[in-house]
Amino acid sequence: MKRQIAILGSTGSIGTQALQVIEEHSDLYEVYCLTANNKVQLLAEQAHKFRPAAVVIANEQRYDELKSLMADLPDVKVYAGARALDEIVEAGPIDMVLTAMVGFAGLSPTIHAIKARKAIALANKETLVVAGALILQLAQQYHVSILPVDSEHSAIFQSLVGEDENPIEKILLTASGGPFRLLPAEKLATVTKADALRHPTWDMGAKITIDSATMMNKGFEVIEAKWLFGVEAEQIQVLVHPQSIVHSAVQFHDGSVKAQLGVPDMRLPIQYALSFPRRLPLSGNKLNLFESHALEFFEPDLEKFRCLALAFEAIKKGGNMPCIVNAANEIVNRAFLEDRCSFPQMADIIATTMQKATFSATPDYDIYVETDAEARRIASELLR
Repeated sequence: MKRQIAILGSTGSIGTQALQVIEEHSDLYEVYCLTANNKVQLLAEQAHKFRPAAVVIANEQRYDELKSLMADLPDVKVYAGARALDEIVEAGPIDMVLTAMVGFAGLSPTIHAIKARKAIALANKETLVVAGALILQLAQQYHVSILPVDSEHSAIFQSLVGEDENPIEKILLTASGGPFRLLPAEKLATVTKADALRHPTWDMGAKITIDSATMMNKGFEVIEAKWLFGVEAEQIQVLVHPQSIVHSAVQFHDGSVKAQLGVPDMRLPIQYALSFPRRLPLSGNKLNLFESHALEFFEPDLEKFRCLALAFEAIKKGGNMPCIVNAANEIVNRAFLEDRCSFPQMADIIATTMQKATFSATPDYDIYVETDAEARRIASELLR
């Protein structure tokens, strides 16, 4: 029997590469459902190619357009809206849900998938950033596996296979440094979205590429690592590694360091999450250490990249503070992409939102939802 996969966010960078993996191993995997937020045309094209049981467009205003594009596929059910996303992941035939949606919107369907006892391939880092304690509690309650898809967390996960009895001393979380690694801090005020979208090693969606440029993405990955691997923030060290060959590493009590290396290709961690514990063949370039030359590692500049510092501050504060940071970041990220704020203003607005939003030390799901709405409102007002 082929494993049935639901892809939340199939038209994004992770989603499209996941479909490449599934196509390459069509004897093992089958797409049960595909979802997107707005990209109706691409979603319809994917549906025509992979023939899922269902498709969901989150933006209900695009439903009629999608329905029209799917008219020649009467066997594929077409749904729309946030509620449809929550319901589709509960479908009986689904074996695994790949959560590749961007932002807070991925939280609710992930919770529904866990409660339906579906294995989770987690690419939506905001789920753990916003509600890590809740997600882990639910995963334990419903006996659900959460397999990381981020290249860094997949690398850590791979380094920990077979090390169940050995405690982690330190996680070494690598970062490319983004496009502004060598740019003097005083020049950041004049960088444009075009500059920020020129990532030196990875091909990603616009939102995550901007987060990489501010290094907020790495801050979120620190929070994610804390929950995934049961460590404290003090045990996570960020290393700027421009070559993006060492995807991350783990240091143990005896001083040994295990790392996972590879070319910058997101298909590898996607496939590993789908196939674990097996390793399947994968087309494409393989790592050639003779061509890699020097592998460099530097400490991040927390004054220059204030977003990373703010993420560490949020971890130490705990409670709903990471949720506040995530909501404010989503607002300023979009504003920067729409030329409504400068690069340094993003960190300024996030910091002010952290001060103004209502703090809760012991949030539940309802508080996360309220916090997200409040922080978005505050950040939006600060943009005016």
